[in-house]
Amino acid sequence: MEPFPFLTTVLPMAMLISIVLSPADAGSIGVNYGRIADNLPSAVKVVKLLKSNGIDRVKVYDTDPAVLRALAGTGIKVTVDLPNQLLYSAARRSSFAAVWVLKNVVAYHPKTQIESIAVGNEVFVDPHNTTRYLVPAMQNVHAALVKNNLDSKIKISSPIALSALQSSYPSSAGSFRSELVEPVFKPMLEFLRRTGSSLMVNAYPFFAYESNSDVISLDYALFKENPGVVDSGNGLRYHSLFDAQIDAVFAALSALKYDDLEIVVTETGWPSKGDGNEIGASIQNAAAYNGNLVKRILTGGGTPLRPKADLTVFLFALFNENKKTGPTSERNYGLFYPDEGKVYDIPLTADALKGYKGSAPTPVGGGRRESSTTTTPVAGGGDVSKSTAGQTWCVANGGVGKEKLQAALDYACGEGGADCRQIQPGSMCYDPDTIEAHASFAFNSYYQKNSRAMGSCDFEGAAYVVSHPPRFGKCEFPTVY
Repeated sequence: MEPFPFLTTVLPMAMLISIVLSPADAGSIGVNYGRIADNLPSAVKVVKLLKSNGIDRVKVYDTDPAVLRALAGTGIKVTVDLPNQLLYSAARRSSFAAVWVLKNVVAYHPKTQIESIAVGNEVFVDPHNTTRYLVPAMQNVHAALVKNNLDSKIKISSPIALSALQSSYPSSAGSFRSELVEPVFKPMLEFLRRTGSSLMVNAYPFFAYESNSDVISLDYALFKENPGVVDSGNGLRYHSLFDAQIDAVFAALSALKYDDLEIVVTETGWPSKGDGNEIGASIQNAAAYNGNLVKRILTGGGTPLRPKADLTVFLFALFNENKKTGPTSERNYGLFYPDEGKVYDIPLTADALKGYKGSAPTPVGGGRRESSTTTTPVAGGGDVSKSTAGQTWCVANGGVGKEKLQAALDYACGEGGADCRQIQPGSMCYDPDTIEAHASFAFNSYYQKNSRAMGSCDFEGAAYVVSHPPRFGKCEFPTVY
C-alpha cells in the first residue's frame, strides 16, 4: 500500500459467518504490482507469472516503460498512476498533463490495454498537502484524453483512503470529512459522474481489526462463519468487515446524492507477517482473508446496502517488497515471494475456486521462507494474541488551515502537556519546519500520553488518527511516553 488507510470503525463482538453467495453477475479480481524492492523478477517474467495465474487486471504505481511494454499484447487490463508529486504540475499546466498523457498513455495504448488512470494515491493523507491540486489535475488529464479520443476508453479517478471518512460506524452513518466535502469531494464526484468513472477506494479491514481486536471478531474480519452484525441505522446484517467498510463509503456517497456512482476497490489485503504488536498478521490469516475475498467477489453479489454492485477489487500486493519502510507488515503483503514462489495458495480465478473450502489454507511449500518468529500466533479457534494493542498515531489535518493548527499546537505543547522538545530548533524533529509537521508531532505526543483515549486525537477537527507511522523527514513518532 502506498500510504496508509485507517478505519475508525469499532464494532460489537459478534461473529461466526456463512458467506452469503449470490447467483448475480460476478465481480472482478486484479492485483497491485508494486516495485519498492531490489530483488523482483523482470517485468517480462512478472507478466508470465500474471498470465499463468489467470490474473487479467493489474494496477501499477507509475508508468514504467519496461512494465508497460511487457504488458503489451497480453490482454491484461492495466491501471496506471500519475504520482502525487506530479499533481501540482498537472493541475497548474494543462500542457504538462497533455505531454504526460502522450508519453505515458498514448504511446502504449491500445497494445497495452490501459483502462484507467489513478491520478494520485490517497492524496488526502499526503503530508505534502497536494489535496487542492487533485481535481484540477484530474480535469487536465481528462482533457488530454479527450484530445486524443481516448476518454471513452480510459477512465480517470483517484484512490481515497478510508481516513477520508468522518464517520464509518455504523455503515449507514458513513460520511466524508466535512472540511473536504465542498472543496474536493463534490467537484471530484461531479467529475466522476460526468465522465462515467468510478470512485477508487483503498480498504484494509486488517487495520481496523489490528487496532480494535478486543471488539472486532477475527472471523468477521476474515469472511469466516459468524452470526453477523446488525447496522443500527438501517437494520441490515453484515457478515464481513470488508462489506461494512465499503457500504460506509456508499452511504457517504448517498449523503451527497451520488448514489449512481460505482466503487472500485483499488487496494485491499492482509499481511502474512508482522511485528509482535501487529495483531492478526500471519500467513494463515492472510490466506483466509484474500482467499475468502476472492470467493466473495467472483461468485457475485454486492454488499448489503448495494446488493447489485459487482465490485472490481485489486489485491495488495503481487510481491513482498523488501525496501518498503515502516513495520514488518509493510514488506509482507505479497501473494508471491520475489522468486515467484507462492506465499500461500489461494484461488485467483473462478475456475480455481472449484473445491475451495474458504478456510485458512496451509501455506504451500516452495518459495523462499522467512523467519516467522515475529508473526502473531494464531490459536486453534481463530483467535489471536491480544497481549499488545495495535499501534495508531495522531497527525495534523492540514485542511483546517494554519491558524487553527497553530492554536491547537499551542494548546498541545502548553496546558495539554505534550512533549514538544523534539520539534525545537536543532532537535531531531524540527525539520521539516512546517506547522503541519510540528503539530503532528505534538498531537501524537498528546494522544499517546493520554493512552490513545477516544477523543484525544481531535483538537476540534485539527487532527485525525492513522494506523501507520507518519512520514515527516527523518522524525520518528513514538507510541510510548
